[in-house]
Amino acid sequence: MSFPIDQIEFKRNAVEPIECIKAGFNLIKSQYWLFVGITVVGILIGSVVPLGILMGPMMCGIYLALFQTRRGQPIEFGTLFKGFDHFGDSLIATLLHLVPVIVIIVPSYIIFFVFYFGFLVAMSQGGGPPNPVALLGFFALVIVFWLVVVVLLIVISVVFTFTYPLIVDRRLSGLDAVKLSIRAALANFWRLLGMLLLTGLLNFAGALLCYVGAFFVLPIGFAALAAAYEQVFGLGEVKPNLPPPPPSFV
Repeated sequence: MSFPIDQIEFKRNAVEPIECIKAGFNLIKSQYWLFVGITVVGILIGSVVPLGILMGPMMCGIYLALFQTRRGQPIEFGTLFKGFDHFGDSLIATLLHLVPVIVIIVPSYIIFFVFYFGFLVAMSQGGGPPNPVALLGFFALVIVFWLVVVVLLIVISVVFTFTYPLIVDRRLSGLDAVKLSIRAALANFWRLLGMLLLTGLLNFAGALLCYVGAFFVLPIGFAALAAAYEQVFGLGEVKPNLPPPPPSFV
């Protein structure tokens, strides 16, 4: 049963990054290797087809497994593929996510290369050795330019954080899930950003171990996001014998 978007409440400033990571690990630790398999295979399958056509169903399958575990329901590896039950909505959500990313990245590369070749032409016409001040100015502008691009991409990533969990848990359409995710993420922006940075550091630390370690911390990141979702939106039908949800401070 789907939920009308205007009847779904969410909490503001509710995300506690450290508690989310702790709760995420506690959620998956009894079935850790199963979740490693689910997340790694999900990411690999989702990356096979261009434009993220399969990524949406895989994300839905991962969150479905996490939410079922949180509710005390049994899961298996095949739970991942139940994400295809939400194929249409997850595809719409993925495409809506890709649009602003493409709008930012494609013009950014065009502007950069035009500016870069223009700079090379100007330097070649000057004759003699390159001006060190001009070189420093150019590199400074390049760094600032790409920092702005990265910040914009991070903001987009943050506001889409709750999209797939909403499709799975509240059975929202792809468009409604995106709209509600943006509203809830902006209401928890800095805390959510902090949590994404922490999980990003975990992934980076894992990648330092010949990249293989990144696969081992991947399920913790997804479980932390599921915990953040529960802090913000709540999760029904949670069995009392399970670990309590991460604390939420409003």
